[in-house]
Amino acid sequence: MIILDVPEMHCNKCVERITKALEDDKLSFTVSLEDKTVSIDGCQSCASTAISTLDDLGFTATIRG
Repeated sequence: MIILDVPEMHCNKCVERITKALEDDKLSFTVSLEDKTVSIDGCQSCASTAISTLDDLGFTATIRG
């Protein structure tokens, strides 16, 4: 599992936008508003796809490391 920090995630609307976009990408993931994270179940390529998608939505995502 790869955890992405998404500090700009502030509300349930953010979670809805992120969830829809990552579902459209066919990724397996979990979004946590409380932690401001997206956990990606998959490989580095899946994480890169998620980061790119989040960037397109206006969120800066970084791999927690």
